[in-house]
Amino acid sequence: SRLALDMACEDLKEGKVDVLVTAPINKKNIQSADFDFPGHTEYLSHKFGGSSLMMMVCDRIRIGICTNHLALSEVPSAITHDLLVEKITIMNSSLKRDFGITMPKIAVLALDPHAGDNGVIGDIDMKVVKPVIDEMQAQGILAYGPFPSDGFFGSSEFNHFDGALALYHDQGLIPFKLLSFTEGVNYTAGLSYEI
Repeated sequence: SRLALDMACEDLKEGKVDVLVTAPINKKNIQSADFDFPGHTEYLSHKFGGSSLMMMVCDRIRIGICTNHLALSEVPSAITHDLLVEKITIMNSSLKRDFGITMPKIAVLALDPHAGDNGVIGDIDMKVVKPVIDEMQAQGILAYGPFPSDGFFGSSEFNHFDGALALYHDQGLIPFKLLSFTEGVNYTAGLSYEI
C-alpha cells in the first residue's frame, strides 16, 4: 500500500535500510491526492528528487525506458533532445556505477518502424534521436543507433550491447518479458539510493 511505500522510503532516507525492494502495485487503486503517479518510478523520482531511469534488468539485458508510463499518443512529442540526453546519461552512469561496466555500449532504439526509412515513415529518428546519439558520442558516451527494435531484438543484436534505451514502455517491456518474464526486475537508476 501507499503508506508502507512512504514508510519504506523514509526508512531508506534515514539509513534504517540499505535497499528498497518493491512489489507490483495496482496503479488504479493506489491513486489518491497523496499519490498521483502512474507508477513506482515516477513516485520514487519525486520522493527522492532528481531524475531517474526505469531499467528492466536480467542476466541477458538491461533495457531503459525513456518515457516510462506514458500514453503512446503522447510519446512522439515527449521525445526531445533534453530528455534523450538525460536518459542516456543516466543509463551510462548507472551501467558504470551500479553494474561495474567500465565503458558501457548503449543501443538507442528508434521510434518509427525502420528508424523512419530516411523520412519515409517519420523523421523523429533522423531529426531528434540521431543528433543526440552523435552528441553523446562526442562526449565519450558509447551510444549507438537508432536501431529499429524489431530487428534489434529479433536478430539478437542486443547481445552486443550492455544496455538498450527504449523510447516507450512496450518497446522495451515486450522483448524484456519475452527474454526474462520470471527472472527480471525493475531497477530505478539515477537516484541517490538503490531501489
